[in-house]
Amino acid sequence: MKLSQFKEQLGSRNELLFKLPNGTIVPEHFHVTEVGQVTKHFIDCGGTIRNERVINFQLFQANDTDHRIAPEKLMKIIALSEKALGLQDAEIEVEYQGETIGKYGLDFDGKDFLLTVQNTACLASDNCGIPKEKQKLSLSELQDKDKTCCTPSGGCC
Repeated sequence: MKLSQFKEQLGSRNELLFKLPNGTIVPEHFHVTEVGQVTKHFIDCGGTIRNERVINFQLFQANDTDHRIAPEKLMKIIALSEKALGLQDAEIEVEYQGETIGKYGLDFDGKDFLLTVQNTACLASDNCGIPKEKQKLSLSELQDKDKTCCTPSGGCC
């Protein structure tokens, strides 16, 4: 989800809920401790130089269980970040503390904001020698149901 999409959804919300991939709701007393723009300048295993940019939100759960961040408050934080940091309309990445800091994508289901699983991938698979995954078929899928080969009248012998 891009920042513009998030702000559009946020503007119509009365409450702010984030749901982890396992369905657990991030406790409602979370804080948004950072809003920033993260750039990554790197070279992939195929030798291509790349630049990536994401908007980063860091959610933090403290022990102040009476705390609630209202959508309007987060909109003000984002507006300040846009002005002070020159944020661009990029994809949002959310950091949230689990056993270690987890990085999630962001989506919206019409009710809650969903923290989505992110995966690593080889960006240069055509260059670095990773074999293409072979298509797996069962033998029954290979059989032509209109032609039966190994029957007395099948003509295969």
